[in-house]
Amino acid sequence: QVQLVESGGGLVQAGGSLRLSCAASGSIFSMNTMGWYRQAPGKQRESVATLTSTSNTNYADSVKGRFTISRENGKNTWYLQMNSLKPEDTAVYYCYAKVRRWLASSLYEYWGQGTQVTVSS
Repeated sequence: QVQLVESGGGLVQAGGSLRLSCAASGSIFSMNTMGWYRQAPGKQRESVATLTSTSNTNYADSVKGRFTISRENGKNTWYLQMNSLKPEDTAVYYCYAKVRRWLASSLYEYWGQGTQVTVSS
């Protein structure tokens, strides 16, 4: 099995910064895609940022230029640096991974437990 553990959420004023971390562990052969999603109250979960094993990144239009996804070299740990935060960024943030497990040919998807980010105006 594979586990994703997030950290780094909290309360911040508008214009401030936070960094989220996600560490994956378990039966991992390789990471195919890493990412961050968020879900605000009453809204659907949405993709915020993704990073592939070939270093391709994709960002939601609402966070482009403010958020950066990155991976720690040689580790199954990735980050979401969030700058110039706005009240509309308030949500539960979930890390996501698409993983190739040892002795498996398929890719499997996993989610973190979620961490609250609250941006006050």
